[in-house]
Amino acid sequence: MIKKALILSFFLTPIVNSQVITQDFGNGVNAFTIEFVEIGNPNNAADTSGSPNPVGAVSYIYNLGKYEVSRDMINKANLAGALGVTLYDMTNYGGNGANKPATGISWSEAATYVNWLNTSTGNTAAYKFDGSGNFVLWSPSDSGYNANNLFRNSLAKYFLPSVNEWYKGAYGSPSGTWYNYATGTDSVPTAVVSGTSPYTAVYGGQVGPADINDAGGLSSYGAMAQGGNVFEWTDSAYDGVNDAIDEFRELRGGAWDGNSNLVATDRDVNNMQNTATRLRGFRIAMVPEPSALSLLAVGLGGLALVRRRRS
Repeated sequence: MIKKALILSFFLTPIVNSQVITQDFGNGVNAFTIEFVEIGNPNNAADTSGSPNPVGAVSYIYNLGKYEVSRDMINKANLAGALGVTLYDMTNYGGNGANKPATGISWSEAATYVNWLNTSTGNTAAYKFDGSGNFVLWSPSDSGYNANNLFRNSLAKYFLPSVNEWYKGAYGSPSGTWYNYATGTDSVPTAVVSGTSPYTAVYGGQVGPADINDAGGLSSYGAMAQGGNVFEWTDSAYDGVNDAIDEFRELRGGAWDGNSNLVATDRDVNNMQNTATRLRGFRIAMVPEPSALSLLAVGLGGLALVRRRRS
């Protein structure tokens, strides 16, 4: 009976929840690691009860940051890449600890940081800036141009999640079920100062945000603090069409000092250059790495081809 229970438990637990992918950046004293969770179930049906409506349909597998980007990740990237990204002084709001979420960052600064993650690892920048540091759109003559998203280069490995990518990671599930909250439930999360208990979130007038890895229960896909802690930038224009330079960008997820924006129908929006807030941060997304099973399949396929050719 014990063995049967263990086997049943294994199959009821989505494998994706335990699959964490790590990526290393920087060198020496400026080295840091970002953890990702896989968002599978490609070609899922959209949620028609959320906002915008419909939302959350994604045709491909991708990886989403398990945690929000921390102050330490920004500080080390600033030193390694001379990025000049500024951070909000959180002295009066829980302090400036290394593992606190990076706040006071504009959309453009978040995009600059993401670009460094790409270029410092030999990949293509996700977002285009001119010689004066101004954000511009990708054009048809650019390699990686995507007519459906003039903000993001299709060849980039790291990027800010779109609203659909962010929403699916927060409110979706491997089974295709949609939830009202980013804790895998339709019930309002319990407000906490910090911790990792299921069905909890950091919101409701707390002193400040929790450390990124201590900020509430996980979503069904295994991401933390997509509800509460800090609002998060997406790379989507609020009108849903990424085709103009100065469009207001959508934010999701709510923050530590209030009770709103946690539910799937809530959205927020702001100017892409706005830095004057202690409530906004971000997480990143990534093109998935080839899995061991995929590599094995490729290897076996190649072996079979060789055998056929020799026969």
